[in-house]
Amino acid sequence: MDSQNQFAPAFSMELFPPKTEAGMAKLQDTVRELAALGPAYFSVTYGAGGSTRDRTLETVDWLRSTGLETAPHLSCIGAGVEEITRLLERYRQQGIRRIVALRGDLPSGVGLGGHGEMRYANELVALIRSAFGEYFHVEVAAYPEVHPQAASAEADLRNFKRKVDAGANGAITQYFYNPDAYFRFVDDCERLGIDLAVVPGIMPISNFTQLARFSDACGAEIPRWIRKRLEGFGDDVASIRAFGIEVVSKVCQRLLDAGAPGLHFYTMNQSGPTLEIWRNLGLSSTPSTT
Repeated sequence: MDSQNQFAPAFSMELFPPKTEAGMAKLQDTVRELAALGPAYFSVTYGAGGSTRDRTLETVDWLRSTGLETAPHLSCIGAGVEEITRLLERYRQQGIRRIVALRGDLPSGVGLGGHGEMRYANELVALIRSAFGEYFHVEVAAYPEVHPQAASAEADLRNFKRKVDAGANGAITQYFYNPDAYFRFVDDCERLGIDLAVVPGIMPISNFTQLARFSDACGAEIPRWIRKRLEGFGDDVASIRAFGIEVVSKVCQRLLDAGAPGLHFYTMNQSGPTLEIWRNLGLSSTPSTT
């Protein structure tokens, strides 16, 4: 963890663009509550093949109108170089300085032949650097438990290094509940000479059915003991939430104690779970400048 101890901890929150006016109103309330914690930035997701493009832009525009630091997600699958460059220029004109650069998923029903001009996130990072130099701070994805489509753990690690070599400034991991997977991933990165902040992604637990579905799709492991406890609660939402807050708070504390350079909360547009975990960790509300 020596490579991570050099970075001042930074805390950030992820949002997804709502589909309705009511959803936007709820998101705005969520952001106002979370903004009081002073996160370094709010990131905004971008649907498969740009399927949420307009809603993502609407959410980004609102965040910027409030003066909050914003990091739009941008995926290259299904998008052309001209389209991506135009979108990045829009963000630059808004004063946005941080981008989360991802490969992204193909929209449902689109075959590999419909992937667009770029297929991999390292190509997107390279495009950002060639078109905009060092203007943007570029975050990329990391997978401590290995990307579900990777041929092997080593192949996944090499793919991550290609993104770093292309010019990434930092990384956000897929969520996990086994800190040892993160520690091993950082050790492997150090072995390859990778030296950038790898911020753990944190998914609060409040809905077991939803969590199991997400985890099965993205390859994030729910440790058996956690899964069995959650299954045992059945429809007892209060017990699921209380247990989830306890478990995730302990995971976060262990990560921070070991020198993790912050936390990135997958809020699911809810403030409550993140606020409870934040309080359990005894974190201050001083904005990070990292």
